[in-house]
Amino acid sequence: MAADNHKGRHSKASLPPPLKWAGGKRWLVPHLKKLSTLYQNRRLVEPFCGGLAVTLGLAASQALLNDLNPHLINFYQHLQQGLQTTIPMQNNADLYYAHRMRFNELIRQEQAASAESAQLFYYLNRTGYNGLCRFNQSGEFNVPFGKYKTINYVTDFSKYSPVLAPWHFQSGPFESIAIEPDDFIYADPPYDVPFVSYSKEGFSWEDQVRLAEWLVKHPGPVVLSNQATDRIVKLYRGLGFTLIFLMSPRRISCTGDRTPALEVLAMRGLDVNEELIQQFASILPLMPYSST
Repeated sequence: MAADNHKGRHSKASLPPPLKWAGGKRWLVPHLKKLSTLYQNRRLVEPFCGGLAVTLGLAASQALLNDLNPHLINFYQHLQQGLQTTIPMQNNADLYYAHRMRFNELIRQEQAASAESAQLFYYLNRTGYNGLCRFNQSGEFNVPFGKYKTINYVTDFSKYSPVLAPWHFQSGPFESIAIEPDDFIYADPPYDVPFVSYSKEGFSWEDQVRLAEWLVKHPGPVVLSNQATDRIVKLYRGLGFTLIFLMSPRRISCTGDRTPALEVLAMRGLDVNEELIQQFASILPLMPYSST
């Protein structure tokens, strides 16, 4: 096992996301900083906090972080408590499938909120195929063993504890979030693609529409990112959002495909002027959009 205990002092901005995450938005943080600095005194709300790249990257002082995946939220809640990993961690297929079996056993036994479950979730995330997080209809984790040559496992997560301490984590549908009128909402839902097994409930087109209709009711600033499919573009344009298109860099995707894809930033309740758009273009080139 290669272990990294990460000793020393760290700021919020310097802490890396603790997990590999399909569709992670670390590449988007410079764009979001341009927007969030205008609203830095507001609470950041993420209905789909995922790999935590955005909240860590923005160094949010206050945040309400939700996700559909209760195992992800359990991991973060144990990070708040200074999680230490004591389970065996090796890049070994036999150990991986043994740990996957134990993780699913804890789910069946309704012990998925335990520290052991949090440790197993971390190990499975780091060792499984492409950092995917996928569950079957029975709610069991079913990602196969990965193909990494070397994995640096973290055994001491104490550095995350003071950073995550002021943030509130919860797991549930986005409609259950107690939004305040002046919250800054950044929504990064599962992509509008056939893959919908991020949670056992999935995330359908009807869910995408419900999310858009929920976001448009918020009186404060809202930013959404998604793959720029024709129907996503039509949905958010129809609701009066300002749209900017960006070509995402290569990243882990929910299917394992690393091909760059056109992404849309849909914004509402923000002062999006020409100067801000030019600042965006200085980070990553803005892309034209044409329906297929």
